[in-house]
Amino acid sequence: MSILLNIVLIVLGVALVIWGANIFTDGASRIATLLRVPQIVIGLTIVAFGTSLPELCISLFSAIMGSPGMAVGNVVGSNIFNAMLIVGMSAAIMPITILRSTVRKDIPFALAASVALLLMCLDNDISRLDAILLLCGFAGFMWYTLSIAKGKKTESEEKEKTADSSQNLGSFWKNALFIVVGIGALILGSQIFVRSASEVAAQLHVSDAVIGLTIVAGGTSLPELATSIVSARKGQSAIAIGNVIGSNVFNILLILGVTGVISPMSVYGITTLDFSMLVGSMLILWAASYTELKIERWEGIGMSVIFIAYISWLVYGAIA
Repeated sequence: MSILLNIVLIVLGVALVIWGANIFTDGASRIATLLRVPQIVIGLTIVAFGTSLPELCISLFSAIMGSPGMAVGNVVGSNIFNAMLIVGMSAAIMPITILRSTVRKDIPFALAASVALLLMCLDNDISRLDAILLLCGFAGFMWYTLSIAKGKKTESEEKEKTADSSQNLGSFWKNALFIVVGIGALILGSQIFVRSASEVAAQLHVSDAVIGLTIVAGGTSLPELATSIVSARKGQSAIAIGNVIGSNVFNILLILGVTGVISPMSVYGITTLDFSMLVGSMLILWAASYTELKIERWEGIGMSVIFIAYISWLVYGAIA
């Protein structure tokens, strides 16, 4: 397939992702209102899982087909992309307000998952035992997240009555359909993007590890990027930051957990710099969140610049 045709498909993939993210965010936000569930919980679960499906498909397929560098690189690169560029660009568009519980519990949990992955990969291998431990961590994360949903309903929310339950039920299924269609568009758009971009990269003789850390990671993170930016522009900052944190936890604990159980992976090609950047990106996000519980525009721009510098270094190393 020619490079020109792949570029056209890349543009088509981006368009599908943006459209899917828009209707997905609307559906998730409205269902959160109907069910009286805090937006942060929706961002940490439904939105995060839906937008992490591309990473799951790509990593699993890559590991099974004998490209573990791309599988692990996809997750490591996606998490760096999420924490630095997505949060950075979202904050640059609209400063992000951070909940105190997010700073004290959610971000530290994502940081702990990143550190755990770093320690597991010191022997350059993710074994089935490692993968099972990751899945146990994911189960703990889900238990914690669902416990938040039970404890965050306010008294006013408890006292609210629905005027028309049948109308609310209809609205629920309508927005559920939006979520399903949105996820479909997100996955399809990401698949088109990644396949086309990977073909272009292969024609330029770039390694699987670099492809995973850059093109594939960026492509599979497009749903998180589009969803978070749309959420930030609509003033739904809880979904924007919850989406990123939830996706990072899902990527490490669920995606690498499931993939590692099915097919243990070698992590050769993913360097110490990459894993250090993974942990460092969460530390930077945590530090920025502490400043008045808000990520300001200048902080978002700074995070984006750091990410661009990191990617530039990877590309330089690949072509040098």
